[in-house]
Amino acid sequence: MLSEKRVERLLPYMKRKWKRIAAWGLLASLSGAALLFLTAASYVTSLDVDELGEPLPSPTVVLDRDGEEIFKLSVRKFEPVSIDRMPEVLLEAIIAVEDRRYYDHPGVDIASIARALYKDLQAGEYVEGASTITQQLAKRAFLTPDKSIERKLKEAAYALKIEMTYDKEEVLERYLNSIYFGEGAYGVQAASRTYFGKDVSELTLPEAALLAGLPKAPSRYSPVDNPEGAAERRNLALSLMAEQKLITEAEYEAAVATPLALHDGAADEARRASFASYIDAVVAEAEEKHGITERQLMAGGFTIRTEMDRRMQEAAAAVYADPAMFPPSENGQTVESGAVFLDQTTGGIRALIGSRESGPYRAFNRATQLKRQPGSAFKPIAVYGPALEAGYTPYSELYDGPFDANGYRPRNWDGRYHGDVTMAEAIRQSWNVPPVWLLQQLGIDKGLEFAARLGIPLGDADRNLGLALGGLSEGVSPLQMAQAFSAFANGGAMHEAHTIREIVSHDGAVVGQADAEPVQAMDPNAAYTMTLLLRHAVEEGTGKQGAVPGWATAGKTGTTELPETEEFAGIDGGAKDLWFAGYTPALTGAVWIGYDKTDREHYMKTSSAAAAAVFREVATRALAETAPADFVPPPGFRADWDRDGKKEEESKNKKDKKDKGKGKGRKDDRDDEDREDERDDDDDDDDDDEKEEERKGKDKGKGKERD
Repeated sequence: MLSEKRVERLLPYMKRKWKRIAAWGLLASLSGAALLFLTAASYVTSLDVDELGEPLPSPTVVLDRDGEEIFKLSVRKFEPVSIDRMPEVLLEAIIAVEDRRYYDHPGVDIASIARALYKDLQAGEYVEGASTITQQLAKRAFLTPDKSIERKLKEAAYALKIEMTYDKEEVLERYLNSIYFGEGAYGVQAASRTYFGKDVSELTLPEAALLAGLPKAPSRYSPVDNPEGAAERRNLALSLMAEQKLITEAEYEAAVATPLALHDGAADEARRASFASYIDAVVAEAEEKHGITERQLMAGGFTIRTEMDRRMQEAAAAVYADPAMFPPSENGQTVESGAVFLDQTTGGIRALIGSRESGPYRAFNRATQLKRQPGSAFKPIAVYGPALEAGYTPYSELYDGPFDANGYRPRNWDGRYHGDVTMAEAIRQSWNVPPVWLLQQLGIDKGLEFAARLGIPLGDADRNLGLALGGLSEGVSPLQMAQAFSAFANGGAMHEAHTIREIVSHDGAVVGQADAEPVQAMDPNAAYTMTLLLRHAVEEGTGKQGAVPGWATAGKTGTTELPETEEFAGIDGGAKDLWFAGYTPALTGAVWIGYDKTDREHYMKTSSAAAAAVFREVATRALAETAPADFVPPPGFRADWDRDGKKEEESKNKKDKKDKGKGKGRKDDRDDEDREDERDDDDDDDDDDEKEEERKGKDKGKGKERD
């Protein structure tokens, strides 16, 4: 034990020692704090926030042919807007609700943090945040949404760095363009259009306050699903603005008394639905023809000028919305349809319908993606077009009798033969034997080559006489049929069908453009003669339902029979596909009707007149404000044939005959003596032919097409 004297001696030493320890402790503490501060400062300055300075992803704007906006392509409802277009009342409302000291702190508000920390300690858990607008932006841009001390520290660090890099206006603009307001709307512009149907610059005080109250809990305070809760939240925002002297008491009272008035989006949704198939086709065309991916379109800020005629598109959508225009659906499956209407002088698609029902984005598009056998609607493409170019005329006689080509036995839809018939009559009545016989005379390669010129390339699987009746291995789309018929309507010149006229990048550069040059797909005289023949078919033949009132109309029906399989045994008169392809001097179109999946319970029980009627109704509405016109013949065309199928010159009244036994055809340059000799020879075989016709007429063989 130390003595009293020893303690007295050691006391001064101990005092000095503790002073040194305290001094060193203070020095160490200050050094630690300084080191911590330097470390924190180093960490903050090392953070990379340059991403916030990059341009915000912008939607691609789709315009109609008149330059009016019809759609925005984006991964979400999002449209960035400059802070200069945001009304002051909106900025004040947001700041009043989310961060009243926004202009007084450097990104982190110490007073708010202290208050939140005190409440958290009282509750024993994380109950209140103290995030500034800058911190919220930091969290959204760089961090995960978990609630932890580490994340809060990083959030504060990023907020400090953001405000060291960007000024307050830049931060606020970025924040207001990125926060979520519910109903799929990101940013104040999308929110303004979603809830009020107006540009953000037009917002009123009550509307701005409503938006200011949504970011905290967009679902809970949704004015769509919870209008009472939304009104309470709006009024809270207004009270905060009044408390902070941002609005007067009178303004507060008037705003609180204002009832919620949301934009009725039903009309917009209906309009968007009517454009859906067209927009899908635009996206597909941008990818396939111009190499711009869907992902690039969604955020690249392109402007796409399309060929859509808004009035025509809406007219087509209205027709397709009318159940009375289509055969009744049965057994839970919808009778579907697809249609394309284009301007034959440019190839621009004015209207396009891919489904009778509004489907999801990028749904199956029956106007462009569907491939079905076109039936008799293909006869002008595979047979009659090339025949006219080869020198046949509307009054050329074609064989219509028993026909057997290695087991292929086409039949007429009425089960009868009609002797030799003119080309005009064969087209008007849509007989099947004459075009098959004629294709045999021309050579199948002629039909394949002509179809390729009209934009329908076919392969070896189609190198058979079934080509004459549209019996294709893969089939065609309404788009392909409309494009092919546009050549007949345009003097043989064919423009590639397209929805996109021009694509412009965000910096104004043209990055995609439609080819304006047509291809002369066929002889102009042959094209006009085909128009006369198809006009005859509409006025007096199977295409009567396609006649557009007041307009010269040409067209061809097509019906594909049910497969002759055990599944369909016993069904008489059913069909798989109904078609009509036709045109006026101002518009060309093609319509398909049928079931997506044909089976014994789902097949068509009507004729292709149903498709013709859809064409007529769409064209009638689409051309309602256009003065009717007639088809114009090419220069020098000699109209020596009228639509009754008669020649004007008496010398041409004698008709040519074809060698039925050998299958060799002759055109109209045969001299009259040969024709008469052949007629005499054929008379000897009449009795035998009648017996053969009766037997063959009962044949259920392949190749029957009915219109």
